[in-house]
Amino acid sequence: MVTVAISGMNARPDNPGPGVAVARCLREAADLDARIIGFGYDALDPGLYLTDYCDAGYLLPYPSAGDQALAERLEEIHKSDPFDVFIPCLDAELPNVLRIEQQLKKLGVRTWLPSEDQLKLRSKERLNELAAHAEIACPRTRGITQPDFFQRCDDEGWKYPLVVKGVFYDAYVAHSPADAAVAFNHIARTWGYPVLVQEHIKGEEYNLTGVGDGEGGLLGAVMMKKTGLTDKGKAWAGVAVSDQALLDAAQKLIKATRWRGPLEVEVIKSPSGTYHLVEINPRFPAWIYLSAGVGVNLPHALVNLALSRPLPAFGEPRAGTMFIRYALETIVDLGQFESIIVNGVRE
Repeated sequence: MVTVAISGMNARPDNPGPGVAVARCLREAADLDARIIGFGYDALDPGLYLTDYCDAGYLLPYPSAGDQALAERLEEIHKSDPFDVFIPCLDAELPNVLRIEQQLKKLGVRTWLPSEDQLKLRSKERLNELAAHAEIACPRTRGITQPDFFQRCDDEGWKYPLVVKGVFYDAYVAHSPADAAVAFNHIARTWGYPVLVQEHIKGEEYNLTGVGDGEGGLLGAVMMKKTGLTDKGKAWAGVAVSDQALLDAAQKLIKATRWRGPLEVEVIKSPSGTYHLVEINPRFPAWIYLSAGVGVNLPHALVNLALSRPLPAFGEPRAGTMFIRYALETIVDLGQFESIIVNGVRE
C-alpha cells in the first residue's frame, strides 16, 4: 500500500480546490492500493471530513507562514502518520513546497513537481514571453500596482472590457474603470501585488490537463470545452474533446519549459479558430476527475512517476464524455470539527 497526501481540500461550489477530485481519482484507480490523507488550510474545508475519499485529515499552516512552518508541520504529521507521496494542489503553496523538497525527500516523501525556474517561466506576469517562445497567440498582459491605470488605460491602447486577475487566483471581467477599480481592490487585499490586467478575448473556453515528464514530453493529455460557467468563470460543466491544434499548442509549451509535474493550460478559441493562451496553472484543475471519467487517470500516473513505477496503461480519452458539477452537503460530527480546530487533525 502507498500513502498519498493531497492538499487543496477546500470545495466551494463556485470555485472548488482540486484536492477532493484528485483523491477521488486515486480512490477509483483499479490497480492502485492507496491510503489517502487530506491536507486543508481551514477547518471548514469539506475534504477533511469526506471519509469516502480521505482516510485522515490534517490542517496545514497558511502559505503566508513560510516554508519552514510548512516543513515543521509536515514532519510532525509524518512522524505520527507516515506518507509516501505529496501532491500539492494549490498555486499559492507551491513556492513553499519547492523550497522544502529536499527536506521531504529525507523523510522518504516523494513529489513530481516543476522546478522553481519552471514555475517562474509560466507565471502570469511572463505569459506573453512564454507564448511568443512557443509561437502561441496570447492576450496582452500587464502587472499594475495602482488602480489609476484604469482611468488612463485607453491612452495606452487598452480597451474595455478588460480582465483583472490575481497572481494566484481570481479573475473578473471589468466593463468600466469603476468595475476595474473594485476588482483591483478586492484582488490586492486578498492576494497582494501585482494585480494583472489582461486583454479580453471573445470566444469559447477550452482547457487541457496533463503531466509533464520533465524532459519536454506531455503524458496523457485530457482536453475539455467549458459548457457551463460559475459567476467566477469556473467550469460548472464541460465536455471532453479531441483537438489536435490545442494538443500541438500545449506540447509546444511543455517542450519550451521542459515541464515536470501536473499542469492545466487554459485557452480561448476565437471565432477565427485561433487559440489564445490565457493561463498555465502548475497543478491539476478542479475538473481533474474528468480524466478518470475518460479513461486517463492522471493523478494515478503522477503517483507512479513519483515512485518510479511503470505508468498505468492509458487508451485514448473518450471524447464526448461530459461532467456536471454539483454541490453536496456532508454530515460532520461536531467532535471532529472541534478536533480539527484545536488539534489540526480529524479524529
